[in-house]
Amino acid sequence: GWIDYGFLGAAQIDMYGNINTTVIGPWEKPKVRLPGSGGANDVGSLCNRTIILMRQDARRFVERVNYITTPGYLTGPGAREKAGLPEGSGPYRVITQLGVYGFDEETKRMKLLSVHPGVTIDDIKANSQFEILIPEEVSTTEPPTKEELKILHEIDPTGIVLRK
Repeated sequence: GWIDYGFLGAAQIDMYGNINTTVIGPWEKPKVRLPGSGGANDVGSLCNRTIILMRQDARRFVERVNYITTPGYLTGPGAREKAGLPEGSGPYRVITQLGVYGFDEETKRMKLLSVHPGVTIDDIKANSQFEILIPEEVSTTEPPTKEELKILHEIDPTGIVLRK
């Protein structure tokens, strides 16, 4: 069966949700060699909705990833399907310490859905090399409830995802 939701991390992400976890810099002589796919390509290629969890700064939110380890919307509308990937699949959300992002239905570019409490639109812009689509009205992310936090700590007791 198909995977409904997949969760991935990333060293770099671009405006179309392409993820790099392979190399920083040129493939032939990278500045940094990263762990690689570890199965993330399969998840990002075949999963109905991929959710990316990562820190946001201008070194990570890049105009173009150095290497596409996991495809997002590649170069824009229709590119995933042209590459043979399932129709309707692809990145769904990007969640960072600054906000929550989705992808525009027409352009397939990353767009801001909400900012976390205390974060400004200027913070969002300053921590990205590419222009994030920002609607006129942007909501503030609702903090998790006590019950949601309890569940999160139960499923991640060692803090692998929920770092302090």
